[in-house]
Amino acid sequence: MSLSRRAFLAGASSAALVPALAHGQGASDAASSEGGASAAAVERHGLSFFGDLRYPANFPHFAYVNPDAPKGGPFSQMGRSTYYNQALTTFDTLNPYNQRGNGAQGIELIYDTLMTAAGDEKSAMYGRLAASVVIADDGLTYRFKLRREARFHDGTPLTSADVVASFEAFKAEGYETIRMALRDLAAVEADGPQEVVMRFRPGRARDVPLTCAGLPIFSKAFLATHPFGQSSLEVPLGSGPYKITRFEQGRYIEYQRVADYWGRDLPVMKGRFNFDTVRYEYFRDRIAGLEGFKGQAYLFREEFTAREWATAYDFPAVREGRVKVETLPDESFSGVQGWFLNTRRPKFFDRRVREAIGLLFDFDWTRKNLMYDSYTRTVSFFQNSEMMAQGLPSPAELKLLDPFRDRLPEEVFGEPYVPPQSDGSGEDRNLRRQALALLKEAGYTVQQGKLVDAKGEAFTMEFLDDDGSMERHTSRFIGHLKKVGIDATFRIVDPAQFQQRLQNFDFDLVVRRYSFAPYPGDELRAYFSTEAARTRGSYNVAGIADPAVDGLINAALGAADAAALVTACRALDRILRAGRYWIPQWYSGTHRIAYWNQFARPPLKPRYDLGALDTWWSTGTEPARAG
Repeated sequence: MSLSRRAFLAGASSAALVPALAHGQGASDAASSEGGASAAAVERHGLSFFGDLRYPANFPHFAYVNPDAPKGGPFSQMGRSTYYNQALTTFDTLNPYNQRGNGAQGIELIYDTLMTAAGDEKSAMYGRLAASVVIADDGLTYRFKLRREARFHDGTPLTSADVVASFEAFKAEGYETIRMALRDLAAVEADGPQEVVMRFRPGRARDVPLTCAGLPIFSKAFLATHPFGQSSLEVPLGSGPYKITRFEQGRYIEYQRVADYWGRDLPVMKGRFNFDTVRYEYFRDRIAGLEGFKGQAYLFREEFTAREWATAYDFPAVREGRVKVETLPDESFSGVQGWFLNTRRPKFFDRRVREAIGLLFDFDWTRKNLMYDSYTRTVSFFQNSEMMAQGLPSPAELKLLDPFRDRLPEEVFGEPYVPPQSDGSGEDRNLRRQALALLKEAGYTVQQGKLVDAKGEAFTMEFLDDDGSMERHTSRFIGHLKKVGIDATFRIVDPAQFQQRLQNFDFDLVVRRYSFAPYPGDELRAYFSTEAARTRGSYNVAGIADPAVDGLINAALGAADAAALVTACRALDRILRAGRYWIPQWYSGTHRIAYWNQFARPPLKPRYDLGALDTWWSTGTEPARAG
């Protein structure tokens, strides 16, 4: 799993008061030598995609927090998602922001960012290290004004020099997706100790300033003696609400709340990060992790497996009320989850081959027999959002698609592709016949039970994973593939090898889950662009390299308003779905959580986040362990 821009920016929630901030594609290059502040420049307390902000200047706190939440007590969990170089089952470095090693969970807790994302708005961010930002009228120069009280954990002030050093490190040796996101950042300059000037290139992606505002800020002094591009287990110096107190490589990492944290009373921090200690536990897989939860090895768990949710949460502590089990709504995008085919490999060049493979996955049987009818089939790259293509293209969509008509399948201009339903028997012969027909069209034949190409070479494919949680689903899928002569296998490798093979695109098929922000931005390039397909370690695992896709990404990034963005994403969805780059899996639309009964939470959940670590607090009453 990987984080959306929203989750990444939240690492750390009266529209009429703020005009639109971003100019997007076609912005001019008229920044002045004084930082671009012109008569039209206005000092603002927040940023958003299209300028709308829910919270006014000097707001007291986010609406979904308890500003009087008590501090204290522990919070512990298994990792629930990854970003950059992280793995869920191990770690060997305390730097998840470069290309080396497997980063530890929770590192974002020790750092501050220029601004913090609101959990109840689609794209808004408000001042954290930066008290405000002045934006030039051309949208290419942003002047962030830092808070004088900001301090690192060793008491030294955090200044503009630290911000400049951090972005120099990101651009030089950051994880590839960070470097891609910052390519439109032309320069970062210090103007005195409390002001940072960021200059962006003309035609920049609309969300690049928000990405910059959400990146962690490091100590320049620490970077001077600890090269950023190296893997390291030396505890870094941060300025955030927590600091690392102890860890054991690959087993756990623990953070302690900084009692005198400089930013504890900021509006964006009030009522947040209430636990005295935060700990991440590591297990070889989620099944082992579940047993650890039952034994109170950690306190909070989100369950992602339907079978476990249906059968494994009736243990004594649940029946006795010492563990609470709940289902909460998840209003964020459902995300993109499925088996992605690596189209860099010749055997997956042909769209008909990719479609045939997809036809052999029987979702309807799998849902009923393995997932307790608890999931819905994913069909769109923007599932459960207004960006999802439905019906015939609108005139506005056709205007974007028509320039690429000669290179697109005709189906792009009709109803968007939806994987066909099976008869639910687990042996749908009609879909198997369709798959074989497509493979025959692509030049394959079945000889002595093996699918071979014109040269007589057998068609083989390997499903790669780093744990066994998908093995039951994949094994059934493999059985259907073998029935048309495909020699398919499932291989589990250790997390370090998996991460390396993923970064080098050394695989046939791999399961990935990606989430988008409510307003998708530059992450579209990271997931789907030709540039990303050629960039080691990018999220474009399928290797999508299509000028039409690139064109629609540019249209989305240059959208003048929300309606134009929705139109561009719907058109993009049609092209991606027609490409058959993945075998889509499923989504739930809920958070299934279990926790030891020692927590309380605000009555209002952040709309676009779970908010457990962020907004909950300890009741101070630890449930007794079983005798």
